[in-house]
Amino acid sequence: MGSPEAGVALCGGTGRGPGSPLPSVPPGGRIAIGVGLAMAKGLRCPLCHLEAGVAIGVGLAEFKGLRCPLCQLQGALCSWISENIKKKQCVYFVESARLSDSGEVVCECGYPREKHPEEVTKPMAFQGKEWDLKTHVQEMATDAFGDIVFAGLGQKLGKYVRVSQDTPSSVIYQLMTQHWGLDIPNLLISVTGGAKNFNMKPRLKSLFRRGLVKVAQTTGAWIITGGSHAGVMKQVGEAVRDFSTSSSYKAGEVITIGVATWGAVHNRQSLINVKGCFPAEYTMDEEGQGSLTCLDSNHSHFILVDDGTHGRYGVEIPLRTKLEKYISEQRKERGGVDIKIPIVCVVLEGGPGTLNTIYNAITNGTPCVVVEGSGRVADVIAQVACLPVSAVTVALIQQKLSLFFQDDFETFTENQFIEWTKKIQDIVRQRQLLTIFREGKDGQQDVDVAILHALLKASRSHDHFGQENWDHQLKLAVAWNRVDIARSEIFTDEWQWKPSDLHPMVLAALISNKPEFVRLFLEQGVQLQDFVTQDTLLHLYNNLEPLCLFHCKLREVLAEDAAAETLQMHHVAQVLRELLGDFTQPLHPRPHCSDQTRLPKSKFCVQAVSLRSLYKRSTNHTTSTVDPMRDLLIWAVVQNRWELAGIVWAQSQDCIVAALACSKILKALSQEEKDTDTSEEMQALAREFEHRAIGVFTECYRKDEERAQKLLIRVSEGWGKTTCLQLALEAKAMKFVSHGGIQAFLTNVWWGQLCVDTRLWQVLLCLLFFPLLFTGLVSFRNKRPRAPRGLARISAFFTAPVVVFLLYTLSYFAFLCLFAYVLMVDFQPTPSYCEYLVYLWLLSLVCEEIRQLLCDPDEYGLVKMVALYLSDFWNKLDVAAILLFIVGLICRLIPATLYPGRVVLALDFIMFCLRLMHIFTVNKILGPKIIIVKRMMKDVFFFLFLLAVWVVSFGVAQQAILIHNENRVDWIFRGVVYHSYLTIFGQIPRYVDGVDFNLDQCSPNGTDPYKPKCPESDATRQVPAFPQWLTVTLLCVYLLFTNILLLNLLVAMFNYTFQEVQEHTDQIWKFQRHGLIKEYYSRPPAPPPLALLSHLQLLVFRVFGGTQAKATPKLKNKLEEMEEAALLSWETYLKENYLHHRQAQQEQRLEHRIQDIGRKVDGLVDLLDMDHLKRLGSVEQRLDTLEGQLAQMARALQWITRALRDSNFDSEVDAPTLVSPMAVEEPGLEPGSSRLAEEAGDGYHVNARHLLYPGCPVTRFPVPNEKVPWETEFPIYDPPSYTVERRDPTTTDPVGDTLELLANISYNAMDGLTDRRSFHGVYGVWDGLPRNPMGRTGLRGRGSLRRFGPNHELHPVITRWRRGMDGAICRKSVKKMLEVLVLRRPVWEHWALPGGSREPGDVLPRKLKQTLGQECWLPVENLLRQGTEVYKGYVDDPRNTDNAWIETVAVSVHFQDQNDTELKRLNTHLLTDDSGPCIQWEVVDRRMPLYADQKTILRRAATLLEAHY
Repeated sequence: MGSPEAGVALCGGTGRGPGSPLPSVPPGGRIAIGVGLAMAKGLRCPLCHLEAGVAIGVGLAEFKGLRCPLCQLQGALCSWISENIKKKQCVYFVESARLSDSGEVVCECGYPREKHPEEVTKPMAFQGKEWDLKTHVQEMATDAFGDIVFAGLGQKLGKYVRVSQDTPSSVIYQLMTQHWGLDIPNLLISVTGGAKNFNMKPRLKSLFRRGLVKVAQTTGAWIITGGSHAGVMKQVGEAVRDFSTSSSYKAGEVITIGVATWGAVHNRQSLINVKGCFPAEYTMDEEGQGSLTCLDSNHSHFILVDDGTHGRYGVEIPLRTKLEKYISEQRKERGGVDIKIPIVCVVLEGGPGTLNTIYNAITNGTPCVVVEGSGRVADVIAQVACLPVSAVTVALIQQKLSLFFQDDFETFTENQFIEWTKKIQDIVRQRQLLTIFREGKDGQQDVDVAILHALLKASRSHDHFGQENWDHQLKLAVAWNRVDIARSEIFTDEWQWKPSDLHPMVLAALISNKPEFVRLFLEQGVQLQDFVTQDTLLHLYNNLEPLCLFHCKLREVLAEDAAAETLQMHHVAQVLRELLGDFTQPLHPRPHCSDQTRLPKSKFCVQAVSLRSLYKRSTNHTTSTVDPMRDLLIWAVVQNRWELAGIVWAQSQDCIVAALACSKILKALSQEEKDTDTSEEMQALAREFEHRAIGVFTECYRKDEERAQKLLIRVSEGWGKTTCLQLALEAKAMKFVSHGGIQAFLTNVWWGQLCVDTRLWQVLLCLLFFPLLFTGLVSFRNKRPRAPRGLARISAFFTAPVVVFLLYTLSYFAFLCLFAYVLMVDFQPTPSYCEYLVYLWLLSLVCEEIRQLLCDPDEYGLVKMVALYLSDFWNKLDVAAILLFIVGLICRLIPATLYPGRVVLALDFIMFCLRLMHIFTVNKILGPKIIIVKRMMKDVFFFLFLLAVWVVSFGVAQQAILIHNENRVDWIFRGVVYHSYLTIFGQIPRYVDGVDFNLDQCSPNGTDPYKPKCPESDATRQVPAFPQWLTVTLLCVYLLFTNILLLNLLVAMFNYTFQEVQEHTDQIWKFQRHGLIKEYYSRPPAPPPLALLSHLQLLVFRVFGGTQAKATPKLKNKLEEMEEAALLSWETYLKENYLHHRQAQQEQRLEHRIQDIGRKVDGLVDLLDMDHLKRLGSVEQRLDTLEGQLAQMARALQWITRALRDSNFDSEVDAPTLVSPMAVEEPGLEPGSSRLAEEAGDGYHVNARHLLYPGCPVTRFPVPNEKVPWETEFPIYDPPSYTVERRDPTTTDPVGDTLELLANISYNAMDGLTDRRSFHGVYGVWDGLPRNPMGRTGLRGRGSLRRFGPNHELHPVITRWRRGMDGAICRKSVKKMLEVLVLRRPVWEHWALPGGSREPGDVLPRKLKQTLGQECWLPVENLLRQGTEVYKGYVDDPRNTDNAWIETVAVSVHFQDQNDTELKRLNTHLLTDDSGPCIQWEVVDRRMPLYADQKTILRRAATLLEAHY
């Protein structure tokens, strides 16, 4: 546990059970351990003195007298931190010339002498030495970590740690995710800006706070700030505080990480403890902090960066930058969505340091959101962000600085103005990474929308192909769970989505439980029937929630199936059948070995596979399941995901059966679920599905009663060959069964072919004299019985369940009368004929019960049938009555036990009479009352338990006080129980006091068996000797509690039960009515004892296997395929009507109206508040439109100028530079995809002026646009010099820039084999060094290039037509599509054309030779000679300097014929090794990840071939 690889995160939770072992920690893994406290028999932890048994994650750990698990985990954390986290401390005391704030002598590190190690302060050998940070500061184990609580601000725990500034980012990330238990973020928000307090407008402050927390909470983001209680960090902390105290958002902590300088934290001594603080109490003291700063109490985690000094700010910046970059390079896979963690920088106010942060972020490709109106740097950038780069001049920046930096403007130097201008130009140039949040601009109301829009805009600008780019944006939106962003930014007219392209995202949304996205995808045309395949289902079930009950049941099934290597759908079907019931068939049959899907050999695990590869695989060999909608619905239901389940149910076809099946599954799961809240949620969802089933059936019944009743008994093949009615009964869906339509169906079944409006007396008359059937006394629904044969009418009448019920009722009454007659009148030693008839009658009843037990129309099996039979109370009563009758009969047939036999039979008669209550349940009046009586019987049993306590306690006390040593058991029972019980009803004991005291009525010694023993008395005076006052008092108290309290409690219980049951009695009666109807629907028409003939017939057919008797009728109907399809389509149509009516009703509800009015009022208030801002926005939009038109005019004039110059209409005067006031993107390009460096007036090289030279720490001198031309005066221009010394000096120019070293170089001519001529004509040479013809770059020397002056390169553009499988040329937007040969190396982020620099005298570039085989050199040289030159000139490369630059020649080589010999030869030598250089064909597209300068070349080649680009 203490190893660096294993982490333990503490969190709230409960265990599963005692004795469960703690799982081992995998390398790099994390165990989330929930700790719950329980009393543990006096055992205490020696550290925390906690008397506890602790439930740990997967089970209860035995507490064995050692440290409690909480302390053990803290000890493991301490061990890991001491091994991996270090601090920095000065180990040499060198006295500083300055004193501390308190006047103490301090070291150069800022700490006083006592803060240094003891062995350091003793020797004085280092007093005169110069203090050096790298030499005099050393790393050692950190002494500050643990939990932090802010004094006086509640008990909210935070985490903190003191780390060295050299701590690897991977270690800190491991600490946060594995040991602090933080979930990997979906987004990283780095908030930067002013470190001092500043003022914001109240509305802007509110918008910022609300938007920042909203985006963090909805996307699962981490917010990283400076962590101090000042400036922008304080604003973020207050935003989090406001969120935590409001109820506007869902519950969930906002992770706010403060990265602060340890040496600048006030009161940090309270955080120091070598063993860790759990917790440390930190006090915020803003008044006494002086030059230091306090930590912000609203941050949840603190990383305190230590460099061994005190009072120095900015120490944390390098570590924070590295940490943010490291986190942004990590990947998060959840729900199948694998994305790099995106990062965004949010800027408020700020100074020079903030500008550097923004510049570095933009340089690294991090999008930035600048909040306009927050002040200083943020406002400077916001003011110039909409201008073209050429308009951002030194004078303009100077003007803006004087406006927003009024207090500090005088301190700015000219070099700083130049540097600020250059950095702001580079920031503005990357418009795709810069977003300005303006209050009220373009309807932009929230910062969260601006942040997410900035991320999507940055993603859209990355070099990806169309599909790949849009997929990436959609992944981000799904990961953030922001369906509003997806609707407004992704699902637009710019890209046409194919439903199949959305399948991976649908799967991700399902797994991560994002129903709004599932609904959005359905709106975009996704068909769930096409989406769900066998592989998809297995992937979904392998990604069930670990705490899901269904997940646990699946694991148990897998554990029992030793032969199974992977999860299969028949395992799922096995669990589902347990939940649905054995009356259903398995939803997925067990496959043969050859049909089993091949998956990774893991028993049951989350499948971390690519979703797109999953769909590529599944479309090849896996077909859809039998019912995709059913399987997806079940998957959502078993996880209790009600919103997802509702969406899928709305798409399903067999919707009534599906809703009832879901209700049955949820009710079964809720009974096994141990978590009370989850169980209640399941029950609520079960009720919701039952309500939906009722709603749809109501629509169907209103439309067509006959077809609706067909739906009830239709056999549903997709749901285990069960019926809607059977599912409702098994799910105990009382509301559904009590529906009028279903009751009408049951009434039709009850009356058989008789008309339901037939009077009961008419039926009874026909029973007594059946020839009345032919008189029309009763009518039939079906006219067929009026056929000539009269037997048809008789059969239709006597097989009706109502007639069968009446016959059986009359027969049962006759049986009871005969039984009573025998018991009271004709009970002879030798049985009489009447008694034999009773035996025969009982035999027929026994046969009927056996028939019910063995009759298995649904093929449940004997065990299941026995369980079902005994589950009915009346069947249990029948079995008890029959068994008791058999016992009485045996005793009766033995002469010695004749009388006991009669007693037993008399008692048995009572049980047979109770059976009459079941018969009466058919009555609509008596049936509900019988239900109430049954419920009240339960109350009586609970009451008797309470009553027995008082009866026994009073009886024993009274018996002990009155009677001495009574040894007769029967009289003890009478005194303790019988007399005490009768006292409740007013029979007061005679000997409680001396009023009725009479020794003649009792036995003094207890010898008279018919008299009670005399109480304690004075034999001489014959008066009571017991304390009468005590017995009377006990009697009064006893009667008070029993007669008044308990009996009234019983009455109240009865009243409550009556009121509760009365509301649902009708439903319960209608539900139970089905059982009675089904029973008599399946019984033989002949009543006992004539039923013996039917039973004998069944026995004969069963034993001898002759012609099968007529099967027991079942309430099932299997429809023809066409009829079933039409019925289901009709049901689906009415389901849509139901959902539409339901939505309309919800909109008409008062709550919905109030919310709607509230939204409208809020919108109106916003409109009134923002009216003036919208007016300004309208003016700005009009100005933007005007600037766009001017930019188009400028482009047109430039095109005219170039055309005239190319046509030799040159003028002696250079054409004026046309400055476009606004960058306008090329038509047809996606937003942000145009090169802003190509703006009119910004035609200077850009990459060559980047401040950081690639591959080295050298920083260029900042050169703004206006200072690039050599003709422009730039007096302060003093660039550094940098030249790389290469290994092969024969192919490179000398190192240095002195005239002696470079005297032999001939510029603007052929210098031996080296061509030093420029394609742009003669370039200038100044002080013996050539000058870059494109202007200043901010760096002298030749940098990493080989030669001073032009370095010539060759870039062949080798293309062919893209062809389909049939060989036809593919087209896009009418134009043909190209494929180009590109080169890529593993370390490159982009592709490149296979070219480069050439050795003197060579035709092919050196890199191209290395890529191609030697046998291809000559053919490629010939192709290049025959190719067409598409570009010749300067390349804007970041390696260029003032004295060395790159020029290239691009030659287009195109293969028209796919069977070209040279093309085939070239294809045989392509490299496709992923670990090394890779040269391959790629589709030409403007979004392909190609280096920017080579994109221009490729576009020219595509234009030359009139191909798509």
